[in-house]
Amino acid sequence: MTEDSVRPRVEQPTLDDVARLAGVSPATASRVLGKSTRAVRPELREKVLDAAARLSYTANPHARALARSASDIVGLLVHDIADPYFSSIAAGVTRVAEEQGALIVLGTTLRDPEREIEYAATLRAQRARAIVLVGSRTTDRRTTSRLAAELAAFRSAGGRVACVGQDGLEVPTVRPDNRAGADRLARALTGLGHRRFAVLCGPPDLVTARERLDGFRAGLAASGGTTCAVVEGAFTRDGGYASALELVRHGIEATCVFAVNDVMAVGAMAALRERAVGVPDDLSVAGFDDIATLRDTIPALTTVRLPLEEMGERAARLALAADPPEDGEPMRVPVSGEVILRESTRRLD
Repeated sequence: MTEDSVRPRVEQPTLDDVARLAGVSPATASRVLGKSTRAVRPELREKVLDAAARLSYTANPHARALARSASDIVGLLVHDIADPYFSSIAAGVTRVAEEQGALIVLGTTLRDPEREIEYAATLRAQRARAIVLVGSRTTDRRTTSRLAAELAAFRSAGGRVACVGQDGLEVPTVRPDNRAGADRLARALTGLGHRRFAVLCGPPDLVTARERLDGFRAGLAASGGTTCAVVEGAFTRDGGYASALELVRHGIEATCVFAVNDVMAVGAMAALRERAVGVPDDLSVAGFDDIATLRDTIPALTTVRLPLEEMGERAARLALAADPPEDGEPMRVPVSGEVILRESTRRLD
């Protein structure tokens, strides 16, 4: 037996190790060590070179060749493609991907965080060019941390990621301002004379649902309104339907119902119609998102309009940009919502 056969094997340091030690992103480390034509700030370049020297890092030409051979697949992960909110954003992502010659592979997670992680791992194994995630983050920090780690591994291998939703994944994010939009909606509704509100708030573990509920309550507190009922339910049309039926069973003290997304509001209006509760004569109803389906809703739904297709386009451009943003550059694209008052909410005398 030779000395080499018993010597402990030392793992070759990776680009991710260099980035971690330097306190920069893998993309920045790659630009410095991979001789990218894009400039890197001198202080960041110095950190990367110092970390590489301390780790005795040498670039792996085989790994670089693999990175160059990555496919033109873009993974688009949405919660529910049947929901017009997601299909509208997906349309924007698809349009930009097609312009750049990329092929969209769609994954529907059905709001299961574990499926989202599994899809991301599969796309990494397939050497996809980019991943675009669309949907609310969960309040489960452990799950979010696991997804963030999977995405970090994908990026270390040369892939790109962008998200439509909340921060927390350490990737470029198109972020709708749910709190501010719901706050403005509450103020607009109290401006119509409403003071007592019921909220169909969706599941408590979805950050989007929580943000919209919190923003709505803040707007009410500032304008003299109050919530007399908060009903949890699925973030779907059927969830809104069931939540409205529960509201009716317990007696409606409110003059206006706010559903935290439009599909829930549409389901709620159907339930109210079946129970002979007139909208808006007996009860006003408002939603959030301004999905395309509302064009066929009678009465037309009051809501907060988000530029859904534009949000998808922005996310796709973040994921497919020729070169990722340098460390320290803004990675968040805020999106404001516009209150749209329609016939589903009436002015009280």
